Amino acid sequence: MGDNMNQTILFSPVGGTDPISSTNMRDGSLLHICRVYRPDRVVLYMSKEILQSHKKDNRYLYCLDQLSQKTGWKYQYEIIERPEMENVQEFDYFYQEFRGLIAELMKTMDDSDTLLLNVSSGTPAMKSGLLVLKTLGEFPCKAIQVATPEKKMNEHIHSGYDVKLLMELNEDNEEKFENRCKEVKCPTLSMIQQGNNIKRLIQEYDYYAAMELAKQLPEEETKNYLELLKMASRRVLLDFTSVDQILANNNEYVLPVKDSSIKKFFEYALSLDIKLKRGEYADFIRAISPLLAGLFEKILEKQAGIALKDYCIKSKEGSWRWNDRKMSGTKVLQVLENFYGKNAFRYGDVSSFQLCILLKELGQDINCKKTVENLRSVESNLRNLAAHQMISVTDISIRKETGFTGEQIMEMIKKAFIYAGMNIKKECWDSYDQMNEVLLSKI
Repeated sequence: MGDNMNQTILFSPVGGTDPISSTNMRDGSLLHICRVYRPDRVVLYMSKEILQSHKKDNRYLYCLDQLSQKTGWKYQYEIIERPEMENVQEFDYFYQEFRGLIAELMKTMDDSDTLLLNVSSGTPAMKSGLLVLKTLGEFPCKAIQVATPEKKMNEHIHSGYDVKLLMELNEDNEEKFENRCKEVKCPTLSMIQQGNNIKRLIQEYDYYAAMELAKQLPEEETKNYLELLKMASRRVLLDFTSVDQILANNNEYVLPVKDSSIKKFFEYALSLDIKLKRGEYADFIRAISPLLAGLFEKILEKQAGIALKDYCIKSKEGSWRWNDRKMSGTKVLQVLENFYGKNAFRYGDVSSFQLCILLKELGQDINCKKTVENLRSVESNLRNLAAHQMISVTDISIRKETGFTGEQIMEMIKKAFIYAGMNIKKECWDSYDQMNEVLLSKI
């Protein structure tokens, strides 16, 4: 462990334009990072050619010492010599080499220290090796890139290098020099994997799991999409108070149906569709009855002009109950008594079965009646399936029990919306996929 806390350590390969570029009279990357960050320790990695220049005129340390004298910056240095290193283009070699060297370096540091990697000096293979180490996220560090003053590639000139003159003429010595350092924000591999996992969960409509995963990432990474993801996780639970609250501050996505009386039915049907897409068949069959009861009620009003409020009263639980006073002498009572027998009809809660009887008798549209009958038979058969709690429910068992696949049942529900007078545009049924596209584009 280092004796001093809060130290900054720079690990830097040394390259052809270090320490000062003879073509533009400005700091090379090594010197510039030292000028801007003033590291306490500088670890210099020198291949054969660089080492020869170092031994010839001490140019690298000369410039660092000059900078130290001019600014009062104090530093310690260490040189890693590789005199045999001629083949400077081998990426695999540098990745392994730097990984080992940095691991050793980390042993001398504590949590309060900061490691800087110079990813602008050295050969392309050296720079890539360091960037891959940063991306793999094995070591906590900052990768520093230095732009050339002309914002284009440097030219390397080695012959006739006068280090003293160049340091004297170096324009970066001026007090108001341009800071050309930039921290490279390369996401770590684990961050990339987390992002991919979040995308996969969104595509599987598992918004809650995607949100929990996103919460573990740095805020900077998720600020573009976390609120929308929260909205999606509340939407699938039909929590419209939270959904509207989030969407009031976010215009990236709007719910396709605004009319609150229709929205309630439509969003419920969409959540049913999501259960199907996620293969949650048991939840799908349990959730189907409340929707059908509401749809049948609307269809009866639309197709036969019969509104339940004229024949029923609301119970404490909020469900409709037949009322003998309101029903007295009506065709509704007549139809139900004809079906059940004169005195067998009971004035209890309204059931989808009874709504189906009324519609069959009083509705005009044959296709509408067929759809309602099919849905009603699906519901009663699914009840049998749901009653066997211990058995696994699959699309095959739904088909075996009802004669329809889950998808065919959903298509009938969409038709029922039209018969109920709730004309939902075809593309609105893909609303969750459209929402997913918005979410995925932000990750």
